[in-house]
Amino acid sequence: VRDGLGPTRIRMPEYSPFGTVLEYLVARFPQDESRLRYKLNAREVVDADGQALTENSPLVPRSDIYLYRDPPVEPVVPFPIEIVHHDENILVIDKPHFLPTIPRGGHILQTALVRLREDLDLPQLVPAHRLDRVTAGLVLFVVEPSLRGAYQTLFQDRKVLKVYEAIAPYDPSLRFPRTVRSRIMKEKNTFEAHEVDGEPNAETFIELVEHRIVRGRYRLQPTTGRRRQLRLHMNSLGLPIIGDDLYPVASGRAVDDYTEPLQLLAATLE
Repeated sequence: VRDGLGPTRIRMPEYSPFGTVLEYLVARFPQDESRLRYKLNAREVVDADGQALTENSPLVPRSDIYLYRDPPVEPVVPFPIEIVHHDENILVIDKPHFLPTIPRGGHILQTALVRLREDLDLPQLVPAHRLDRVTAGLVLFVVEPSLRGAYQTLFQDRKVLKVYEAIAPYDPSLRFPRTVRSRIMKEKNTFEAHEVDGEPNAETFIELVEHRIVRGRYRLQPTTGRRRQLRLHMNSLGLPIIGDDLYPVASGRAVDDYTEPLQLLAATLE
């Protein structure tokens, strides 16, 4: 791990007209030719055995190579990460709104994982689960590498109780508590998830905690973990969460507009 980031793996194609690794990389990333040549000459591109490659290294079909990405210039997310619990095995944080959990897309350095690895000198730190970038609250990371599988399996097997709180409109005609079930699908290479007809694959138990005239505070307990599940289920009731920039319609808000955070909090992790 360097600067909080692990190396990127690139799989060589099974069939290729290119004779060398460099030729393939330049064809795939033409805008980065000078940096790729620099990295090869600096012995910063290696094969799966850790052997440094050169500009003349032959392309081995379906082999893996590794190199460090040049971090992009990103807008700084100007909110701190609060540490809730830290021992030799796990780290629990209160993630702020607008900070992604892990590197993804255009968010690389401005992520909870990279910040924590750097600030706490924990290069092997990994998350056991994730929160959406715009959702705040509790996230559990694993410090001890030998325990990664155990903690991640707890989340995969739904053995972790997760409770959220949300601020949304209040509708006196709706009765709570209630359970919302639907089928949620997300197509590859799309950002939004959608509810579709078919057998339900998502379930959320929703309670109204309190209300003040036109807004209510809700407690949400998902029994499944579909992407955008809580936002979709609240929206399906006609109660979109305050600050939601996707549902009921996408707002087109700039990624560095921090003026109206989504009022959704991961409040309990057990």
